[in-house]
Amino acid sequence: QVQVEESGGGLVQAGGSLRLSCATSGRIFSSYAMAWFRQAPGKEREIVAAINWNGGDTYYADFVKGRFTISRDHAKSTLYLQMNSLKPEDTAVYYCAVRSGSTWHQISLALEEYPYWGQGTQVTVSS
Repeated sequence: QVQVEESGGGLVQAGGSLRLSCATSGRIFSSYAMAWFRQAPGKEREIVAAINWNGGDTYYADFVKGRFTISRDHAKSTLYLQMNSLKPEDTAVYYCAVRSGSTWHQISLALEEYPYWGQGTQVTVSS
């Protein structure tokens, strides 16, 4: 069983910053690509950012480019999402996800390629 746990969400004013963290087991963390998704009320879950196993390759959705940064710390087995210049439309539940499949170390944009999920953390941006 893969344990995935997010933290760091909260309420922030527009223009503010938050940093999300995601912890998982060291064995998983050292080898697998990971991603952040989000889901707003009434909307489908969408990918926000992804990172390959060693941090050498990253992906950002257009709506967060230049504002969010995904990173991973292997010493702490922790994935991060630094979110700056937050907008009200960033309000959502943010989920951390771990890849699986034959190319588990590479980024995937497909939700179904991530079978392991955390419980989510709420991010609310007020205008």
